[in-house]
Amino acid sequence: MVAALALLLAAAFGAADQYLGSLPGAHVWAAHIAWATDVSLLSAPWLLVPFLAGYTQREPRRAAVLGLACTLSALTGYALMTLSPVEHAELTLRSLGGYAWSSDRVLVGALFTGPLFGWLGHRWRVERDWIAPLVVAGAFCLEPLAHVAVGQAIRFRSVWVAEVCVGLAMVLYVVLANRTGRARAV
Repeated sequence: MVAALALLLAAAFGAADQYLGSLPGAHVWAAHIAWATDVSLLSAPWLLVPFLAGYTQREPRRAAVLGLACTLSALTGYALMTLSPVEHAELTLRSLGGYAWSSDRVLVGALFTGPLFGWLGHRWRVERDWIAPLVVAGAFCLEPLAHVAVGQAIRFRSVWVAEVCVGLAMVLYVVLANRTGRARAV
């Protein structure tokens, strides 16, 4: 039941991410939210999907498999929204093949990040391995710099500041949870 819910939420995340990115150009009423495209182009939230899925599992193998499945489910939701009538597109075998061909790097990356971050979520749940969530937090904090390094800086300051703040909030949570856990152990 938890796995099915995780898969459904992951697909909804992927679809929502794609829709968010299309808002400024597709809808006249949404022209004032051009920052939505920058939010949609963030990668770090996609790492949170398998991490949270893996957190729900007690066994490392199941966590890795669910992390991969949720990552692929999110990508499926993204693809289905991309190729839907909502986006003025048509879902056909040809359009699906073209989408897969143009997304080959993302799909290959998902084969690695899904299981890895699912496993990291499991490590945080079962062993309270504080390094695991800090990897995710680091992705949030460092992504704006990575965008600059490849010449694709996040255009809206509020977007990258918010992403870094989310990462710092994660770090603070991990530190506090680690301290609380040690205090309970004593």
